[in-house]
Amino acid sequence: MAVSLVSSACTPRTRRSELTGPAKLFENADPLIAEHDRLEAQLADPATHADPALMRRVGRRYAALRPVVEALALYRGLVADREAALELAEQDPVFAEEAEAIGTRLEETAVRLTRLLAPRNPNDDTDAILEIKSGEGGEESALFVADLLRMYQRYTEQVGWRLEVLDSQTTDLGGFKSVTVAVKGTSIDGVGPYGRLKFEGGVHRVQRVPVTETQGRIHTSAAGVLVSPDIEPEELEISESDLRIDVFRASGPGGQGVNTTDSAVRITHLPTGVVVSCQNERSQLQNREQAMRLLRSKLAAIREAKAAEAASAARRSQVRTVDRSERIRTYNFPENRFADHRIGFKAHNLDLVLAGALAPVLDALAEADLAERLSGPGR
Repeated sequence: MAVSLVSSACTPRTRRSELTGPAKLFENADPLIAEHDRLEAQLADPATHADPALMRRVGRRYAALRPVVEALALYRGLVADREAALELAEQDPVFAEEAEAIGTRLEETAVRLTRLLAPRNPNDDTDAILEIKSGEGGEESALFVADLLRMYQRYTEQVGWRLEVLDSQTTDLGGFKSVTVAVKGTSIDGVGPYGRLKFEGGVHRVQRVPVTETQGRIHTSAAGVLVSPDIEPEELEISESDLRIDVFRASGPGGQGVNTTDSAVRITHLPTGVVVSCQNERSQLQNREQAMRLLRSKLAAIREAKAAEAASAARRSQVRTVDRSERIRTYNFPENRFADHRIGFKAHNLDLVLAGALAPVLDALAEADLAERLSGPGR
């Protein structure tokens, strides 16, 4: 999406107000620069490093603000350079060409700065938790969940992030009834794993010949993806009196001892009815910690939905019932076709997408989201 902010036509008569860009778009930049400077000072303080939780919060926010500060410094430098070139062009026309070249860079920088400063979800720079569940299609759907998991694993490897399995329920053929993972990593251009992967929330439909099909017929199955921010304990306080905690014996593969003790944990948040469980870890304490992590993530998503109507609409666009009709994506194996129905994105490179080449569709979804945020308030 092209966002025209600064005229690239450079003439000696260009007014100064035309060089500085629309003030309304960048008016919130100075407080962000001040915050960046405060965080930089905190990072230099040994007391910050002595508190791991504080260090994570400060480091994450600092990484998110750094692209804004750098882009704004570049933008203001180019504005000054262009003004100087325009003044010199009044005596020497050669400088008019230089001013025009600077204007092109200024336009590009203004577009990037607009993306960075556009209203956004405050959790966009956080890590993410993805829950992938099988739906209609039985074993074939469970195998498709495994395909989606590998796709996200490969994508995160490509961008330098890390994927950690928190909980899973496997099937006999190597699929998953459900799998929950955390994606961790540093922000890229101010956007962290949640801000990048939140568009994956919804129903994903697959069309192919299942491995269990003996007559070669194409079947349609579905899997659901839920995406929520990975919230630190100090960012969301949960009262112990609001919890019901049950322990039970884990099922499925997990190493010696996993099926012989009541190590699995199920936590119910009584005020909201949200239920989470974890059985992948060997000890009850570890499973409890992971389950609390999942609970915080889900409660943060609920809080986010209540904060604004737009966020609520975004939440409703994710999985409600994992059937074949409420789909955001189609993965068509016979045609090697990949389609995102929300923005009309289509490509015939499904094999590459499943190998982790998600950047084109994620970029397109981010552009559509940016256009919507810039077109109206509260997004």
